[in-house]
Amino acid sequence: MSIFEFLLEPFDYVFMQRALAVTVVASVVCAVLSCWLVLIGWSLMGDAVSHAVLPGVALAYIVGAPFAVGAVLFGFLAVALIGAVRGTSRVKEDAAIGIVFTTLFALGLVLISVTPSQTDLSHIIFGNLLGLSQGDLLQVIVLGAITFAILVFKRHDFTLYAFDPTHAHAIGLNPRLLGAFLLGLLALTSVVALQAVGVVLVVAMLIIPGATAYLLTDRFSHMLVLAPAISVACAIVGLYISYYLDAASGGMVVLTQGAAFTLVYLFSPRHGLIVARHNAARRRKLATA
Repeated sequence: MSIFEFLLEPFDYVFMQRALAVTVVASVVCAVLSCWLVLIGWSLMGDAVSHAVLPGVALAYIVGAPFAVGAVLFGFLAVALIGAVRGTSRVKEDAAIGIVFTTLFALGLVLISVTPSQTDLSHIIFGNLLGLSQGDLLQVIVLGAITFAILVFKRHDFTLYAFDPTHAHAIGLNPRLLGAFLLGLLALTSVVALQAVGVVLVVAMLIIPGATAYLLTDRFSHMLVLAPAISVACAIVGLYISYYLDAASGGMVVLTQGAAFTLVYLFSPRHGLIVARHNAARRRKLATA
């Protein structure tokens, strides 16, 4: 088999073409949003919202409404419940997040288990990348385009909110509104990504690309370019590996992202563990010479 046949063979199939399109869109949107999540320290919140949308998606399916409507409603419900538990009890934020998202996630599992359906709703949990319809592809592209456009248009406000909410308030911005806006976009992004990898792995796509880029650069503007570039590259590589190994496509995409993070964590020129230890040993050697 020539290299061209190796590269082109998977995409002779329509289902692989759709899988590639959905994965690339989800990778870009998740990666851009992940930069702010990592910077603000919202990794746990991203986990909570991405899992909490499950009952919203299930209920939307039951009543015949768009997935995005149920996801956004339950995303905001999760945030409100976390704030209520944290503000009216001795329970700390991390515990409140764990309680709310696991409870809502369990509710989603129960709704899926008791919902009579001609289709297997487990794809909401684990993803169904190779079984996407033309309608699924269209929904992902539309939601992804809307979310990406808002993130790009409001990037300066979101960045100021992430670095210094007090200064943002001083110049007339509303930090609480910006935070709520980001959480709404998080819920929409979760819908985009769950079509590719399912609810269980959405949080990986929302955290790993931003964390990887964060280890490669100290400039946020560079993070916004590096994160989606890394995410898309991992998506393509993951799809190729899953095709030739006959493995789960969504899981392989996330596993490839994890491998990329590991490499950067170890060998990043500025913050890599091995590089840092090598430089420290070199400085000690020079100091004793």
